[in-house]
Amino acid sequence: MRAGARLQGAIEVLTEIMDRHRPAGGALQDWGRGHRFAGSGDRAAIGNLVYDALRKRASISYVLGEETPRTLALGAARFGWEISTEELAGWFVDDKFAPPPLTDAESAALDAADLTNAPHWVQADIPEWIFPAIEDNFEDQAVGEGRALAMRPPLDIRVNRLKSTREKVLAALKRHEPIETELSPDGIRLSPSVAAGRTPNVQIEAGYQRGHFEVQDEGSQIVSQLVSAKPGEQILDYCAGAGGKTLALAGMMEKKGQIYSYDADRGRLAPIYDRLKRAGAHNVQVRAPDEGALDNLKGNMDRVVVDAPCTGSGVWRRRPDAKWRLSEEALMTRMDEQAAILKDASQYVRPGGYLCYVTCSILPQENEGQIASFLDEATDFQLISAGEVWEELYGTSDLKPWSADGCSITLTPASTGTDGFYFAVLEKKSTG
Repeated sequence: MRAGARLQGAIEVLTEIMDRHRPAGGALQDWGRGHRFAGSGDRAAIGNLVYDALRKRASISYVLGEETPRTLALGAARFGWEISTEELAGWFVDDKFAPPPLTDAESAALDAADLTNAPHWVQADIPEWIFPAIEDNFEDQAVGEGRALAMRPPLDIRVNRLKSTREKVLAALKRHEPIETELSPDGIRLSPSVAAGRTPNVQIEAGYQRGHFEVQDEGSQIVSQLVSAKPGEQILDYCAGAGGKTLALAGMMEKKGQIYSYDADRGRLAPIYDRLKRAGAHNVQVRAPDEGALDNLKGNMDRVVVDAPCTGSGVWRRRPDAKWRLSEEALMTRMDEQAAILKDASQYVRPGGYLCYVTCSILPQENEGQIASFLDEATDFQLISAGEVWEELYGTSDLKPWSADGCSITLTPASTGTDGFYFAVLEKKSTG
């Protein structure tokens, strides 16, 4: 397929997303099934156009004066792929599968793009209704934080200490030009794709199949490291999901001690079994959500990790359609879930132990707000400084997280070069 036909494919997928309110991934898969002639490179290019359009949906619509699948696709090519209007116009020449050529008005708008006087939520490419919460968190840096969330993300992997070293994995992936992550000592980064380029599929690599590494954003690696799991400890991963943080914790514990991995959703937990086997993590017990599954752990855990369900605002780089689907009702539902989970998980912490609260959100309602509400009722817990652990682990780096209270921390693409994550640690007061 030529560039014009790929642009038309992106318009068709965006039409499906906007008209039927479908997730981008499903719409792209269905388009691919219906267009078997499209090769893998074509599907990757169309996917890049679609995701770039969704990342910059507000600013593109502002520049072109309307929000349609066509204008979003044109804006993605012009601003996401950083090509000139003249080059874009060439996509329509001698391609019978291309959409109608650029109009004079479209060309003029694309050339004269200026967001100087646009509302801040438009400049940040954040939905208008939720932007005040972003401003509350980041003040005069809110636009910059939003723009960073509208960029393509890198591909990060975490080396499994139980089976390999960072040096060996770097050598094995040399052809992909990997680099060490700046903060995580176990992290390796592959640069974001550009224009129609494809992100390497590292899961087909021998090292992945042998359990030498896992795909995991550096931010997720960092919050796992901030848990400060020690060999010999008893740890409950209360919202384990597919097991990403369980695997990271297992690597830190050197096969000593015990991790209990639990999730209330049996389906989310299902992939963990194969991942544990591949990684060689033998000090993990998976507890399925059966009645009484965790009863013998109450009051006995050194650390309880709560990776709470959230809006996912911190990973909008990877799931840009999610930010436009987010509603106030959905946010309130998540907040209710978080409060209930924090309360339930706290009963498993021993006196003197720690409750670690994690979200992949940058919204204060899901982060500092939840901790404050929990502490209002749970007087046997106290917030302690995660910043001190950060300084011990990463103090020499120029990359610094945000902290509204001086204790908990927020990672963001703009501040730490990672996905957005929140981390807070609460200590259960010792009795007597």
